[in-house]
Amino acid sequence: MITEKVLAEARKLWDYHHMHHTPAVSDCILVLGSVDLRVADRGAELYQQGLAPFIIFSGGLGGVTRRMFTEPEAELMARIALDRGVPSEAIFIENQSTNTGENILFTQRLLADKGLHPQSFLLVQKPYMERRSYATFKKHWPEKDLLVTSPQLSFDEYANEDVPLEQVINLMVGDLQRIRIYPAKGFQIPQDIPDAVWAAYERLVEWGFDKHLAK
Repeated sequence: MITEKVLAEARKLWDYHHMHHTPAVSDCILVLGSVDLRVADRGAELYQQGLAPFIIFSGGLGGVTRRMFTEPEAELMARIALDRGVPSEAIFIENQSTNTGENILFTQRLLADKGLHPQSFLLVQKPYMERRSYATFKKHWPEKDLLVTSPQLSFDEYANEDVPLEQVINLMVGDLQRIRIYPAKGFQIPQDIPDAVWAAYERLVEWGFDKHLAK
């Protein structure tokens, strides 16, 4: 049950997961795929603002989306961008990755194959995955400059039919756990987690929001 107490603790995680970066002119926009295709709209919006000369959409079919989509996330996102007026020659597609680490590694390969060597990236991800995406990118590509942004939605605005509120909270809890445990596995750079945020995580797990925890 989602009570006011649950919402209060969930907002602490939501705020922590945001990097609070301000988008700026970069060499390219990198949009990471997921169940939330609103990231494609955000990427197209940034392109239309003139913040980068091209967009990379990265994503195959992951653990969640393979049960929902019949084609790769990147292909779906690219169509959204085309509908938003992004020219096809400004769009690159990486459609094989199944997790955030592969998003980065396969994008590296794509850019190398095309002879492109951008230094600065404007990465677009779901709001509650900003920090984990940042930590993963900097692990695999530490020499690059990185800003992270997401669809400009508040916690109260974010949940919808595709991603219900209970699922959002479970995903945020799972992502915070991964921020804690993944550096030791070599997947991410370490990120400081304030005591109040970790306490909120522990309460939410105790209250049953443990459906997305890593085994």
